[in-house]
Amino acid sequence: MSRFGIAHAAIAVLFLPGLAKGAELIADGHFDKRQDTFWASDGLAFARENGRLCVEVARGGEAWSQLIGTNGLKLEPGRIYRLSMRVIAEPARSVQARVQRAADPWTMVDEFTMEGTPEGSLFSAEFAGQEPDEAQLVFPLGGGEGGRVCLDDVSLVATGASSPAARRAAEGPAIRVNQLGYLTDGPKRATFVADAKQPIDFRLLDSADRIVGKGKTQPHGFDPTAGVETQVADFSAFKTPGDGYRLVSGDWASDRFSIGEDLYTRLRVDALSWFYPQRSGIEIRGAIAGKAYARSAGHVGVAPNQGDKAVPCLGGAQAEALYGGWSCSYQLDVTGGWYDAGDHGKYAVTGALAAAQLLAAYERGLTFAPKSAVMRDGLSRIPENGNGLPDILDEARWELEFLLRMMVPDGEPLAGMVHHKIHDTAWTAAPMLPGDDPQPRALYRPSTAATLDVAAVAAQGARLFAEHNPTFSARLLSAARKAWVAANANPALLAPKSDGFGGGGDYDDDSISDELFWAATELYLTTGNGEYLKTLRASPLWEADVFSPGGAFNWRDVAGFARLQLALYGRALPAVDQETIRNSVLTSAQHLLSLQQAEPFGIVYRPNERRYDWGSNQLMLQNIVVLSAAYDLSGDRVFLDGAREGMDYILGRNAMGLSYITGYGSRSPQNQHSRWYARQRDPQLPNPPVGSLAGGPNSTFVDDIARERLRGCAPQTCYVDDIEAYGSNEIAINWNAPLVYVASFLADAR
Repeated sequence: MSRFGIAHAAIAVLFLPGLAKGAELIADGHFDKRQDTFWASDGLAFARENGRLCVEVARGGEAWSQLIGTNGLKLEPGRIYRLSMRVIAEPARSVQARVQRAADPWTMVDEFTMEGTPEGSLFSAEFAGQEPDEAQLVFPLGGGEGGRVCLDDVSLVATGASSPAARRAAEGPAIRVNQLGYLTDGPKRATFVADAKQPIDFRLLDSADRIVGKGKTQPHGFDPTAGVETQVADFSAFKTPGDGYRLVSGDWASDRFSIGEDLYTRLRVDALSWFYPQRSGIEIRGAIAGKAYARSAGHVGVAPNQGDKAVPCLGGAQAEALYGGWSCSYQLDVTGGWYDAGDHGKYAVTGALAAAQLLAAYERGLTFAPKSAVMRDGLSRIPENGNGLPDILDEARWELEFLLRMMVPDGEPLAGMVHHKIHDTAWTAAPMLPGDDPQPRALYRPSTAATLDVAAVAAQGARLFAEHNPTFSARLLSAARKAWVAANANPALLAPKSDGFGGGGDYDDDSISDELFWAATELYLTTGNGEYLKTLRASPLWEADVFSPGGAFNWRDVAGFARLQLALYGRALPAVDQETIRNSVLTSAQHLLSLQQAEPFGIVYRPNERRYDWGSNQLMLQNIVVLSAAYDLSGDRVFLDGAREGMDYILGRNAMGLSYITGYGSRSPQNQHSRWYARQRDPQLPNPPVGSLAGGPNSTFVDDIARERLRGCAPQTCYVDDIEAYGSNEIAINWNAPLVYVASFLADAR
């Protein structure tokens, strides 16, 4: 039995007549007519008693080791259903209910937690159907203390309504395109949201609405992630540059788009320039960032700020509850760096990866595109223009200097370790400019993950700054080595899952094998020291499949990024190791392409159960980074084309018909979650800057806006452009950094 499925041989069945017709989908949910179709997993004793279905649950085991359920549920995509029942449990306990596909891969439609009591408690909830395949209702009962669970009055009915969230997929143009445009020699595909079963004729019009191309779509069927029927139009053969193109079919018309060679040049600039107004500890000048973004320096010890010149460690009851009494007697100057996202916190783990991807974009240009503008002084809108250093290195240095300040000083306990984060001790109100933040600030306990991440990015920076600033390069390498030693002396100092006090994100991480792998990778690439290579070879990640189609890497799992670094820049590795690592990247990239070919929206992303994760847009971008690396390693244009088409989704070829990059395309987010880009809350404040990437659809409803507006959404439509929707609509440094990398790659790769 898989986690989400039941082998037929392991089922005991009570009666098997067909389901009753009509709106009620549960046959005899009152359990008084002996006409139910409920089953139980092997060895689970269950029976009908006094109009109830009762089961004796054994203690322990896994939740999915003891199941009851019913199959044969036909759910219409987008239609709202109401599930209700009475739950009796002795002793009282929580009972899980899950509606899911009735066959592999057991894709979840929705799940619920019900409270069972000896007296019986009523439960009712609504959800939306997501795909036409037969579904089942299951109750995983194992894993607890055991006892008796009974169900009564189980009902599943269609309400007659369709999901507002599901309907949103049909609100945009019926023809979804990359609203920025298509590269002249690249793939050019669009997605039709249409119920038609036969191919649809379409025409390509130029800016004067003259017909310049014709074709037929290819039916692609129902897309469960979008909740709609789809067809795909391919007009890749058309290669005439120009602006104002659109696709039409009957009364349908797409947004206008361009075809050309330099579509991503401006995006590279804007995505990189986004980091300047995100800086902490510096005045943001309107002449550089734009008048609307001018503000005073944040957190430089000027009232009402209480940081970041001399920040103490978290103490008192909070430190006792969180760390068992850890604190420190020193204060640190941790000015500078970037504000992580929409609040005023600064985090070593996200900051290290974000800085690393900016450095990686530079190193990629240096190695594979020697004429790239990514190496230019004057590329972005920053005050360091004209200092002789490439702007992307200037921007990365702003974060690197902060990360070095986060190290525990010599002579102190845990010297050389890196504090996991620094942020307010309580959440601030919104809107709130950084310079107006009145909250006390605190350093949180160092962590092994943060220390290894800083060791990695400092070693990487040392390699890339060596030519431009040997003194800074030496500082970075010294810090990297110190952090490496400290982390290995404290290999299990983990960031806890929840501090329970607010003021900032947890960024918890209970596994540091990937951080160790990344740190050893960068130290080896920079120094050539064989001891680091020994560490790499001893790691289980050396030969593991480290790339998940649900996101090749992220701040919590950096092994994939390390693998790419070894593949692209490990030229000193023995030839056999180079070949093995190179092949692992190519194999994973081929797998991503095979998944993309099955996606009607050209997506390079396959999360578990097709449920979109927090930051889904950046996870897609990280998968595109893998495709870009495969192209750089092989020169095979299939990987280049896959990367190009993967950006279609980000720029408008998606179920929402929305470009997720502010200022790009016909429709883009304007209200991402931020305390200072908060025009939705205060008309005197600006919207997020052009080039801001929204986090993207998120199937987990972590904020009130999502819980109110998105229940029942198909995964691609679990998004709303609202400043309070931080679960799907935040901005973040570790999201814009891969956007810089991908935009730079697409601007240069030919």
